[in-house]
Order: sequence, then structure tokens, then C-alpha cells
Amino acid sequence: MVDILIVSKKGEEAIKKPIFFFCQGSMPQPLIKFDEQGTYGLFPFNPDSLKTHYHLVIIGKPGVPLVSHVNDLNDNFMYLDSLGNIPKAYADNNLPDYYVSRNKSIIKYLRKQPWVDKSELVIAGHSEGSTIATKMALKIPQVTHLIYSGGNPMGRIMSMIQRSRSIESDSTALGENEFIYWQKAVDNKANLDASQGDTDKATYEFSKPPFVYLLKLKIPVLVCYGAKDYSAPFNDYLRVEAIRQKKSNFHFDPVIGTEHNYFPLLDNGKPNYEEFNWDKVALGWLHWLDVN
Repeated sequence: MVDILIVSKKGEEAIKKPIFFFCQGSMPQPLIKFDEQGTYGLFPFNPDSLKTHYHLVIIGKPGVPLVSHVNDLNDNFMYLDSLGNIPKAYADNNLPDYYVSRNKSIIKYLRKQPWVDKSELVIAGHSEGSTIATKMALKIPQVTHLIYSGGNPMGRIMSMIQRSRSIESDSTALGENEFIYWQKAVDNKANLDASQGDTDKATYEFSKPPFVYLLKLKIPVLVCYGAKDYSAPFNDYLRVEAIRQKKSNFHFDPVIGTEHNYFPLLDNGKPNYEEFNWDKVALGWLHWLDVN
């Protein structure tokens, strides 16, 4: 079963508008999370501005319930099975090619609906979702715009290495441990054991550099990222290469001073969660779409 949520402006559910398809980030999190105070946001940003122009679509993760109370989730809002493990259906299918194939079928279905304007199809993805979104843009000819947010053009493993390098010291060569982990993933790239977190297959597949196929795209592409994110140097390199190759369809929006989820960093290097920038980022997406 696949859970599909469609978010539209109230009263305009049947009005013909294009689809804005959002690919969420990593981890087996339910789409709808709630506590005694109410429901958590479905998207990391307030969707109201985008709803004026689009019907927003977001899809659940395999093997994960659509709705959960936060007390039934772990500290990262991850859903675990009765034994405290990552659900097998999630571990088996948390792969870019699965998501792309699934989402392609969903878009094919949605484009048959009378409320869908087929003249435009926006695919956006953040973090892990950026890799999925990019592959969708390559595989689905009807995609007109791609928003690549918080991704690493050189693949997941490079973000892991950079994160470890940033906190290691002479006595804790943490970056070297990531190379040991990567060697294990490469040696066992078909392994779907999720008892230690991501499967080796997921790490291997999500670490294939999107850079290789990002620059093949001819549609308008917005690359948005926190300039203090571990992936920032690789997005900067993508920008350098896009300029060299005269890829005029690429636009880059580094959010200065912010980390992976667009929070600014304090003097101690920790995110300042009091300053929320996601809504500004989404407004930037809408402005870019208006001019492209």
C-alpha cells in the first residue's frame, strides 16, 4: 500500500493547478505526526504560498504507518516495529530506484485527474529526497522544473565523511571510520540488513554521485543549500562546473550561514533552532518558479 497525500488551498481542491511533488528526506518517519497539542507540519515549510499556485503531493515511506503519535516514535520521530527494529518493508525498499519507479507510477495516475494542470510539473526534494527528485527528472519526460535542496552532488558518503572530519581530532580519526564503513558497504552492496541503521545497499545506492546526471538535465534546475552544510563545497563545485559548461538552466541559491536544514549556526557551531528559515526558502522556490 502507498499513502498519497495531496494538499490544496481550501476551497480550490477541484480547481485545475499543476503538481508540486515533494520528495522528503531520510528515515522511516510517518507523514502525519501528532501529540496532545495537535498535528505537526506535513512539510518542513509552510505550504500556504505554494498552495496558491499548485496542488502539493507528498508520499509516505514503505512499511511506515501514515499517522503516529510522537510517543510511539523514537527521538528522531522514526517508526520502529514491535521488536524495536526498522520495518523490513522499509529496509527492503528504501532505495532510489524503488522511489523513482513508485513515484513515476503515482504521477502517471495523478496526471489523469481532472484537477491537474498538465502544462507544468515541479519535482522538489530535500536531502535524501534531492537524489530521488533528480532521478525522477531524468526518468519522467513531463517534469518541467527541478528543485534540488540540501543534496550532495557527490553522494551520501561524502557528507558522512565531511561531517566526521569536522569533529575529529588527532585522537579521534572519525573520518577514517567512514572509509571503513564505505568499504563494508561496497563489499556488501546487495545487503538489506537494517539492524545497524541504513542498509549497505541503501548507502551504496544513495552514494552514487548525482553530479553525473544532474548536469544532463536541460530543464530549469534550482540548487538550494545551506552554505555551512557539509555538502556545501560539493554544491559549490557543481556551480563551478555548471558555469564552465555554460549550463544556463541552472540557478544556485546558497543560504549563507546556515546548515543542512537552513538553521543558522551559533558561535559554538550548533544550529540556532530559534531562527527558522524554511519558509523563506520555500518563498524563494516560488519566486524562482514564477520567473522560470
